[in-house]
Amino acid sequence: MQDIWYHIHSLMSMRDAARVACVSRPFARSWRCLPNLNFSEESLGINKYTCRTDEKMRDFTSKIDWIMKNHSGIGVKKLKVQVGAVYRIEELIVNLSSVNANYNFPCELLSGGTGDSLRYIYLASCNFHPKVRIGHLKSLTRIQLCMVNITENGLSSLLSISLGLERLELRHCSTINSLKIPCLQRLSYLEVMTCDRLRVIESKAPNLSSFRFEGDLRVQVSLGETVQIKQIYRLCNDAAFYARTELPSSMPNLEMLLIHSDTEMVNTPMLPSKFYHLKYLNIALGGQTYDFLSLVSFFDASPFLETFILNALRERKERASVFDKLKCVKILNFSCAKSLVELTCHIVESATSLECLTLDTTSGFPRCSVDKLDKCLLLRREVLVEAHRALEAVKAFIKLKVPSKVEFNVLEPCSRCHAAVEWPLDVKNVPVVLPND
Repeated sequence: MQDIWYHIHSLMSMRDAARVACVSRPFARSWRCLPNLNFSEESLGINKYTCRTDEKMRDFTSKIDWIMKNHSGIGVKKLKVQVGAVYRIEELIVNLSSVNANYNFPCELLSGGTGDSLRYIYLASCNFHPKVRIGHLKSLTRIQLCMVNITENGLSSLLSISLGLERLELRHCSTINSLKIPCLQRLSYLEVMTCDRLRVIESKAPNLSSFRFEGDLRVQVSLGETVQIKQIYRLCNDAAFYARTELPSSMPNLEMLLIHSDTEMVNTPMLPSKFYHLKYLNIALGGQTYDFLSLVSFFDASPFLETFILNALRERKERASVFDKLKCVKILNFSCAKSLVELTCHIVESATSLECLTLDTTSGFPRCSVDKLDKCLLLRREVLVEAHRALEAVKAFIKLKVPSKVEFNVLEPCSRCHAAVEWPLDVKNVPVVLPND
């Protein structure tokens, strides 16, 4: 029975459908799923003869806004907006990202001179297939398309009549295979993010200065004369390798560089090429085998760099740690060697199941007891000095990192057996400087 009510309701004009929804509970429910939405002065009951232009515009937009907010978005098949030519539209926003249906944007809205004053277009989750001649969008400065089904010809047609365009932003437009931008003199900003089928980007815009692109390195990118490009954001795997090897020569005047690579497989090479104008560098990198020290290559290439930001990305897929089951660790002949201290710190920070850690600054031979006459094995004086250096290293670099739940033992030379040794330096003054190797 409910399907019958919905079908009857769908056959009515939108104005009649709204009227019966006010007096009938079943029609009120079906109103939220009305398949045909036709917004016009007549359907919304706006008197175009008695109202002033600004009053009509406010009334028109407020009623559309109220209806769209109260519509569930389910079952919509047609969306039609009819605006009189008396309206001077400056911003046109159609955001249907929460709606599962496919909307055909009414391109007639931009015809007949209606779009002459339009400065900004934002379309999301709809179809854009112009079947009428739109004319010239002479005031349009910005286009944003997100999840819009548009053909390459449709996009080319839109760009060809937008001669004053300054910003073009495309996101998740998966129907585009190639993007060809004509000679738009004012275009300075181009953003293309996650357009999965895109294989070619060609731009003849002579004043493009900012380029933001997320896509495979296999996408052919041709931006014409690139010496004017000052800012670039590149998101792809091996973005750091690409930036260091390709950009110094192709975009020599870069001032701001942002690169993002979830998986960087190749270390950044040292090359003679330079970024002589680069002042801001923002790098986000991940990679199980990547050597972050190789980023020194960017410093060497950027003599005028002022700001550097690094985001060391964690692996998205969690890997089982080799230290997950490690419970007991003991290191004999522990010294202040840098690599040994770093290994110990790594174990302390990574072994989540660690229960006991013992650092023995001696060779681990049996010790005497204060209740017996036996003595410890004799240690050379340089060994004793190194043992005390190790103790200072433990205090400075390791002790504070050991969790309280871990039993932490540091074994030093026996004070009873080595009490008579004359130290060449006071223990407090023994320098603890971790060597470079």
